[in-house]
Formats: sequence, C-alpha cells, structure tokens
Amino acid sequence: MERFIDPLSVHKFAVGVSMDLQFQKRDSGQIVLPGEPLGVIEEFIPDAGTYVKDGVIYSKVVGRTLIDYLNRRVSVFPITRGAKVPKVGSIVVGQVSSVQTQLATVRIFKIGKHMLSGFFTGVLHVADAQLRFTESMFDVCKPGDIIRAKVISEKNRMYHLTTKDKSLGVVYAFCSKCGDVLQQRGRRGLQCSRCGNIEKRKTAIDYGKGII
Repeated sequence: MERFIDPLSVHKFAVGVSMDLQFQKRDSGQIVLPGEPLGVIEEFIPDAGTYVKDGVIYSKVVGRTLIDYLNRRVSVFPITRGAKVPKVGSIVVGQVSSVQTQLATVRIFKIGKHMLSGFFTGVLHVADAQLRFTESMFDVCKPGDIIRAKVISEKNRMYHLTTKDKSLGVVYAFCSKCGDVLQQRGRRGLQCSRCGNIEKRKTAIDYGKGII
C-alpha cells in the first residue's frame, strides 16, 4: 500500500526560513554519528533518533538529519544497509526547489515506494518535461510543487529527470500568491480555491488524488 504524505507538510518543510546562526552549518541530509550535537531544546523539539542531555539535543544513531526549521523539530533517520539510490529507470518523487526558464531542480525524497532519510538532487530540463513543445519551465512546475518523474541519466553524477508520460508530472501544486493547494480545473489549468488564482502546470494524471 502506498504511503500518504501530507503535501502541505512537505511544502512547509521546504519554505525558506531564517536559520539560527548557532546551527547554521547543520542542515537536513547530513550524516551524523551517535553523540553528535544537533541543537538545544530552547531552539528545537527533539524527535525520532535523538536524546537530550543538559539541554543539548544529540543524535542517538548513525543516520541522516532531518531538521524542520519552520516547526523547530530535529530528527535523525538511521542509515540502513542497501540504502536506495536513484538509478536510470527509477520513478522518483521530490519537491521542486528552484525553477529557471530552461531547468528545474528537484529534491528527491522518494524512490519507487521507498521513502528516503535524506535527499538526492535531480534536474528536469524543459526538453524533457512534455511531449509537446514547451517554451518555459514556469509552465511545467514552480518552487514548492511536489513532482513525480523518471530518471533518464546519471551523467556527471547528476540525476536527470523526465516527466514525458501521463503518469508523471506535478502531483501537488501550491498557489504562487497565497500558498494554498491548487485544484485541477480542466485539462491543464489549476485554480486556487482560496484566492482564485489560476496557474499552469504539467500535471500527472492522478494529480491531487492523495497518493504520492
């Protein structure tokens, strides 16, 4: 059974938030060892894979950090043998972190049915976005969107993606004006039920169905 992921929770995680200078060097996805300090209880709420001693939060396991600066929570997810990595042909899910006219960057957090404890970086070029000609990546996706794609290359140690299939594309999009989840209106149009804003995306056939 597929796991349901709250798209708003994932979106909040990626929202840019000013970091506390004391822990500016600590970020999600870093490998930590047992006993490594992650923060203090005045700044963060300790979560899975951590323990507290004298007000300081430490890693309890060898794993990767997951630091939610918005909700001030810190976790460590254990690294297991045979950890999944993207390969050519893998179907991945990630969140769009940046978009330019020709290129979008995606933070991959799921490979097939397997959630990851850290992130891999993928890139989606405008030529690989749709079967038809697409002039700008801003008509395909925008920062914060959750997207399903296929890995087509690992050239230069970068995961190159495609969304040229009806099952691939944006599965959840967020309004550029108010941040609410966009609802599908017609074949390619998406509309915000809160502010009425209409935007374009290259959506997957199951857009907004709740399964990521």
